[in-house]
Amino acid sequence: MSTFRALLLVTTLLPLAACGPTDVASPGEGTIVVPAPTPPAPPPPPPAGGGTPAAACPAGGYIDRGVVGTRRACELPTRFTVDTTIQNAPGVAYSIAGPVNVGTDCGGDTAAPLAGCQGVTLTIQAGTLLFASAGNDYLVVNRGSRISAIGTPTSPIIFTARNNLLGTTTDASQGLWGGIIILGRAPISDCNTAVPGGSANCQQVIEGTTGALYGGASPNDNSGSFQYVQIRYSGFGIAPGNELQGLTLGGVGQLTAIDHVQIHNSSDDGIEIFGGRPNLRHIVITGADDDGLDTDLGYRGTIQFVIGVQRDSSNGDSMIEADSNGNEDALPRQYTRVSNATFVQRSTVQGLNTMLIRGGADYALLNSVVVGTTNCLDIDGTAGTTTRAADAALQDLGAPVFRSVVMSCTNPFANDGNLQAETATAFGTGTNNNNSAYTPSLASVFINGGNEAAVPATDPTAFNADSFAGAGQPNAAAPNRLTAVTWIGAVQNAGDTWYQNWTCSASYVAFGGTGGNCSVTPA
Repeated sequence: MSTFRALLLVTTLLPLAACGPTDVASPGEGTIVVPAPTPPAPPPPPPAGGGTPAAACPAGGYIDRGVVGTRRACELPTRFTVDTTIQNAPGVAYSIAGPVNVGTDCGGDTAAPLAGCQGVTLTIQAGTLLFASAGNDYLVVNRGSRISAIGTPTSPIIFTARNNLLGTTTDASQGLWGGIIILGRAPISDCNTAVPGGSANCQQVIEGTTGALYGGASPNDNSGSFQYVQIRYSGFGIAPGNELQGLTLGGVGQLTAIDHVQIHNSSDDGIEIFGGRPNLRHIVITGADDDGLDTDLGYRGTIQFVIGVQRDSSNGDSMIEADSNGNEDALPRQYTRVSNATFVQRSTVQGLNTMLIRGGADYALLNSVVVGTTNCLDIDGTAGTTTRAADAALQDLGAPVFRSVVMSCTNPFANDGNLQAETATAFGTGTNNNNSAYTPSLASVFINGGNEAAVPATDPTAFNADSFAGAGQPNAAAPNRLTAVTWIGAVQNAGDTWYQNWTCSASYVAFGGTGGNCSVTPA
């Protein structure tokens, strides 16, 4: 878990290294790359020079910054103070220059908004292209405001880098701009003042900014809809331990809809969730240079249908990182439930744990396929807090739970002095349809083959319940709660194409359909 500091943002892009926590393998442990099936070639890029720039920016107060690539660059205002719709205008790309705020912080108490609160809705039409040029360029949706970014299966909304419009991005490009931050008023565990976790005044500064706050006492908070969206080449390190991810969610409430989102080549995490209650579905994380899915600060929610694929042996950390050691009993306790994930870890240079669960986090991984390099699973925790017995007073459900999970790594369980025996017991190979020594038969990197299809699935709907979450959770009206399945993994078979058309492809993973190559923007 990162520490939070109010640091001066810089406006020039600094050289990046993978900034997430790492666990180093013990001396003598060998590392190998578990071979993944060779992916088919990605779709060829369209001919260069397609498209015609618009003659002028649409009405709405945008600043005309000339032509970038084949589009008119129209710069967004630094703050949206009234409800606004960004149009998908032909030949136009919208520039995110510096921090662009949606609304002005309304605080964590819905009954007593802060003075100066401006709660607005920013609507972005399907097919709209937005870009940024440097690490200090990012979009932040403040508490009390909403984003309505709803693409379609064939016309996604794309957030990307200036270089992508210029045609100079490659499969190695990353960290070219900040990212997307959505902040809400749902409970978090670690407060920046001495107040109880989950209270209206329990708030924190979000990573990558100097003062954008999140947190509150409203599990049912609604930050809008973020659907059929790509975020390309984002992630920026302000300082070690203070980074922007592809998509950062801070205190986001469970009535927020987040689904069909691809994070491509983030230089930090793909998605990091700081507390709150959002439920996510249909997530694709490709080429993240730190963790794929990182959850912290008392996040309690569900995530279903996740494809996570790393670039190569030199890039990436864990596919899952949950919480951090040192504040295990802060409440609300994290309770993350992931079902139907397929994780393909290729890195051999960072933490070497495909999944890292620690800090006393409650966790449930269901119906999932894990292919990694060195250690598939590492469960840490001071004095064994992550694997201890249930304790209602501490909102502790007991050790992490695994159901219908198959893993293939050199070592199924990390042997780094951190609870290896407890980890093996918690996983329970041979029980609950779990197998820590299965042989992958994945096709095209992430599509189930015969070995995956033979594993009985577990009904994940029983894990929607959350007895310790407080008022308003679980809410039957919340979108994206876990649904029943009869298969493990993110993609049942070749006929299951939920990931196609709205995603983009790279040389290391191809999604087919009409999505094209990530290194090329639509004409």
